[in-house]
Amino acid sequence: MSVTIRVFDPAMCCSTGVCGPSIEPDLARFAADVDWLQKQGVTIERFNLAQQPGAFAETPAVKEALARGTDVLPLVLVGDRVAVEGAYPSRETLAALAGIVVKKLETVPSSSCCGPSTDTKTKTGCC
Repeated sequence: MSVTIRVFDPAMCCSTGVCGPSIEPDLARFAADVDWLQKQGVTIERFNLAQQPGAFAETPAVKEALARGTDVLPLVLVGDRVAVEGAYPSRETLAALAGIVVKKLETVPSSSCCGPSTDTKTKTGCC
């Protein structure tokens, strides 16, 4: 089953967060997360209110949400249902919405901060 995620962004000059006088960290992170998800084979469509107002007007769930004001943007839809409103979700949330499992790598704790102990009297491994 293939899912399409649609993101309805507020009016802005670009979707990366790196244009203009200052970088928007949340938007830059989200753009990277969207790119990562697309590389996983997920279809993601983004719409900018300033550049594609027709997409907002033609989507019933978006029209309904916007009746409460533009503070609901960004909106993230999975199929025709609103999944996230008013914030850019994390990579983990995006992956879950797309049905992708993200496994965290396990790290093996070391026995000391810089290797095995060479001091036989104190038995510590810290330098």
